[in-house]
Amino acid sequence: MQIVETSNEGLKRAYTVTIAAGDIAARIEGEVKKIAPQVRMPGFRPGKVPANLVKKMHGPALHQEALNTSIREAMDKLVADHALRPAMQPDVALGEGYEEGKDAELTVSLEVLPVIEAPSLEGLKLEKLTVPVADEQVIEAIERIASGQKSFTDAGEGAVAKDGDQIVIDFLGKLDGEPFEGGAAEDTPLELGAGRFIPGFEEQLVGVKAGEEKVITVTFPEDYPAENLKGKEATFDITVKAVKVPGEFTLDDEFAKALGLESLDMLKTLIRGQLEQETAGLTRTQMKRQLLDVLAAGHDFAVPPSMVDAEFEQIWQQLLQEAEREEDTEAALKEIEAEKDDYRKIAERRVRLGLLLSEIGQANGVVVTQQEMEMLIRQAAQQYREQDRQRFVDYVRSEPLAAAQLRAPLYEDKVVDFLFDKAEVTEREVTREELQAAIEADENGEAAEVKSAPKKKAPAKKKAEAEEAPAEAAAEPAAEEAPKKKAAPKKKAAAEEAPAEEAAAAPKKKAAPKKKAAAEEA
Repeated sequence: MQIVETSNEGLKRAYTVTIAAGDIAARIEGEVKKIAPQVRMPGFRPGKVPANLVKKMHGPALHQEALNTSIREAMDKLVADHALRPAMQPDVALGEGYEEGKDAELTVSLEVLPVIEAPSLEGLKLEKLTVPVADEQVIEAIERIASGQKSFTDAGEGAVAKDGDQIVIDFLGKLDGEPFEGGAAEDTPLELGAGRFIPGFEEQLVGVKAGEEKVITVTFPEDYPAENLKGKEATFDITVKAVKVPGEFTLDDEFAKALGLESLDMLKTLIRGQLEQETAGLTRTQMKRQLLDVLAAGHDFAVPPSMVDAEFEQIWQQLLQEAEREEDTEAALKEIEAEKDDYRKIAERRVRLGLLLSEIGQANGVVVTQQEMEMLIRQAAQQYREQDRQRFVDYVRSEPLAAAQLRAPLYEDKVVDFLFDKAEVTEREVTREELQAAIEADENGEAAEVKSAPKKKAPAKKKAEAEEAPAEAAAEPAAEEAPKKKAAPKKKAAAEEAPAEEAAAAPKKKAAPKKKAAAEEA
């Protein structure tokens, strides 16, 4: 076998590889000897079929297998001898005019991963924005729970309904005097002021009494999901069956026991823990964004164009899916097209950060243990139909690239945690609104200025890196043989500057809501 380097420019490499015809022929002869004892042919005893006849019968298949095996071995030798780290699958082409009995001449082109020196972690400084949970927030959260548990009691004869009260009604909707499908219901409870029904419906029922009949006129919103009702004026014949007032509730041990807890103090502790966990997640997001901004600002090495192209394509497809779900799809497509160059820069940043974090992790012995990997596989398997779960587990265990993709998010988190431990971290207490504002970064990837009020929600590419996912940047998507998942909603475009790798498992599909009457706001 002869290997000659023909090009070496930046991260691009090209080679010609010549596999001698004699080597391929010897491999074929060896295969013939291996399968000859199993070949059956009329007129010959088992295992006695001459080698030349075996070769004649299976020659094309044997030659193709020998050629493929020789090429695979040649690629392995090329990578090993030249200490290459391919960024993507090499492009291998067999010379035109090749036929059996001739040397196989291959042209190989590939991009290699850059050589990255693990950065010094000395002097790494981060600011951690924390949000203390006040007692008032805990009480407010419990009161929201209580409001969801509220009960209503009969208001008594002659009571007039007001906002906050509940009325029980029968209604019949009509368009141009004719009832329409889905426009009728009986014994429907309606809390006035809750905004459950279409605009104007509840407001016209303030002041009604039990036993009263009333006709109201409303206009369905222009964006109402039923095409035959969009923007249409309709009347509703209303019969009020009852007027009820909200019952009193007290935040005490009895209330906590009704929720399955021992005491109000236990409920407060539980709620406080939930609020702290929620804000801790936001704090981690803010610190992670800050960390990645610091790393990105200090490293500007070349990255393989093929990896950038692959990452950009992933971002772009997600953005196109988002645009297709917009009311004005044409305008949305025009907007993202105008910012296409920005998205490509984001893709480059994501790849660079992925490679950098991978290098930091390898240099400092960060690993995902076998036990952690098994847990990941089992968790990911839950996203699939029950009959496909074991098939998925077996698939990931047998496919290194699929396993690498699944491992990547956890590996990334472990590297980030390692860097958090190494950094000099100063803490500062802020409000939740200030923390949210800090997370929303500008389009240049720099930390947003902390303000007392939250910023307006930014476009996708300018949003903070709420779910960064760098790590093993060379990981490939799982192959098509993986079992199909249960139907899942399309993931929101992650055009934020999240480095290279995303988890393979899609979120579970939520249960479909029950069908509403047409009067209810969709």
